[in-house]
Amino acid sequence: MSLGGISSEVTLRLGASVPVPYELAQPWRLVTAIFLHGSILHILFNMWVLMDIGPMVEELYGSGRYLFLFILTGAAGYVLSSAMGHVSVGASGSLLGLIGVLLAATTGRKTMAAQSLRSALIRWLIYIAVLGVIMRGTDNAAHLGGVASGYLLGRIMVDRPPADVSERRIADLLGWGAGIAVALSFGLMVFYYLQQAA
Repeated sequence: MSLGGISSEVTLRLGASVPVPYELAQPWRLVTAIFLHGSILHILFNMWVLMDIGPMVEELYGSGRYLFLFILTGAAGYVLSSAMGHVSVGASGSLLGLIGVLLAATTGRKTMAAQSLRSALIRWLIYIAVLGVIMRGTDNAAHLGGVASGYLLGRIMVDRPPADVSERRIADLLGWGAGIAVALSFGLMVFYYLQQAA
């Protein structure tokens, strides 16, 4: 995964997730780290998974809640990663979060489509777990935090697009809240970067 690798010093300055004492002082890193990647192969692999999983979650929950789930599960993954003392970047926690959401949505459903999707998701988890064991530098804590938070959110949230004006308003608020959190996080990253460069 090192093809086109980016220096860890650069990703640190641009908002990588860091161990707890530093993360508490710079909580925006929980969000910016989702969008940073360590190499070209890293981002290509994550985009491949996102193109497979993302459209299913967006169709089930709608665009606003999809963005909310992506950001919140990624940040939750980095909370666990940070607590374990890791320095990390990548969208894997968010992707595992989306898998967790879909696992929750298919739990208890007996239709052939739901069972087929659940089997495919479990295979994804197995592949990712194996890669996590054999590939050095994989942040398994972020993966675990992502899938656990995704499964929990999937059990709480209704797995269908907003059905009325009230639900649409709530979904829009969640989506805008996530978008604003991303914008603020990158704004703080730029402010911190410029302070360090001065």
